[in-house]
Formats: sequence, C-alpha cells, structure tokens
Amino acid sequence: MKGSVFNTVAVAIFAVLLVSMPAAAQGLPALTTEEGAAGTTYSLSLQILALMTAMTVLPSIVLGMTAFTRVIIVLSILRQALGTQQTPPNQVLLAIAMFLTFFIMQPTLTQIYDVAADPYLTGAMAPDEALAKASVIIKEFLLANTRTNDLLMFSDLSGTGPYTSSDDVPFSILLPSYITSELKTAFQIGFLLFMPFLVIDMVIASILMALGMMMLSPMLISLPFKLLLFVLVDGWAMTMGSLAATYAQG
Repeated sequence: MKGSVFNTVAVAIFAVLLVSMPAAAQGLPALTTEEGAAGTTYSLSLQILALMTAMTVLPSIVLGMTAFTRVIIVLSILRQALGTQQTPPNQVLLAIAMFLTFFIMQPTLTQIYDVAADPYLTGAMAPDEALAKASVIIKEFLLANTRTNDLLMFSDLSGTGPYTSSDDVPFSILLPSYITSELKTAFQIGFLLFMPFLVIDMVIASILMALGMMMLSPMLISLPFKLLLFVLVDGWAMTMGSLAATYAQG
C-alpha cells in the first residue's frame, strides 16, 4: 500500500463508492466534460461534484457492503447480555465497530487500491476500466460471505436466476442477499454470546429466591459476576477475534 494510511483509506473508500455509483463517475451530462486527446476527461469541479454526490450514500455503503452490520449487531447484543446499560457508550461501540470493520476489510480495500484506485488516480486507467476491476473485487468478497440460500431466494424473487457463474450475479441481487446473510449470522453469534450470561442470571435469581430476598434485583447481583467472567476469559479479544475469523476473503 502506497502513501499514508489515511490516504489509502480515503482512496479505498472512494473506490468502493465508484462501485455503487457508476453514474456519478461517468453518467453526468456531456456539456460538463472536456474532450482530450486520450478520450473523455472530467474537470476538477465535475469530479468534486461526483464525489460529494457519492458521499451521500456512504452510510448505506458502509452498512451494506462491509462487515459493519455483523460487527455492530454482535457488539450491541453483547452489551445487552452483560447488562451494563450504556457501557460502553454508543460512540465507543461505533468506534470499535468501525475499526474492526476496517481490519476485516483491509485485504479487500488494499486490493481495490492496488488494482483499480491507484492506476485510476495516476491516469494509467480509464474510469470505466477501474470501475469494472473494483466491482469484481468487491463482488468476490460479498459472494464469499453470502449464504447460498439467501442468494437463491432473491434470484427466485427477481426471476433472473439461476446463474452459471459468479460474474453473472448482479449487484441488485447480491447486495440484499449479503445483508440478509449478515443479519442471520449476527443473530446466531449473538445467541451464542447471550447464553452464558443468561445462565448466570438464572442461577443468581434462583439463589436469591431460595434465600427469600425477593426485593433484591437479580440483575444488580449478577452484574459483577458477569463482568468477572467476561474479564477472566478475555472476552473482548475473544469476541473481536472470533468476529474477524468468521469472514472469508474473496
């Protein structure tokens, strides 16, 4: 990866934006373009306009084309299972999810930068060619982490399947299939995380009931034990490491 880390991240995100917004890259009126010897080129003002337009869909891209959805759902369920209310707070939880998402997506983003974004920025590759190469890379990641049943369901609903190869799967089918698969996987992981803490709550509630302490909240008593268990097993490292390991790169 060339340049600083922040430049790489920015270029990689811009490449992902190009995948989802092809019209922003080359579908604007011809009056705003300039004809050069090497073909159609776009002025700086047009490129800025396209980038600002694409930025409006950045939250949807982060949610729908990366690992963010699975990570944030699992972390939210974990916080609820611990019973710590707003600890860690939402801002911290979002920061953890964003950095873990970048860690998971780094191989894919690096490949997009090397294959499509860097040649495009240096002028060695046309926008449509860079868009095609970036689309192939991100599609490989999405297909590698999408359940076959979900893909078949949406292809049947649209009446466009079955597909002979992964290249034939359109993004209009792949994106809803991927996000549905992410939701299912996230809730499965959340269930497995919830069960040990649920057992602790049940044991504490049974002990308090046997002692006749009806007025004492079982949640208040079980919280220190759940925190102790979570710290002893190095829960944060185990959770984030397991989340990262669940993803397959294309």
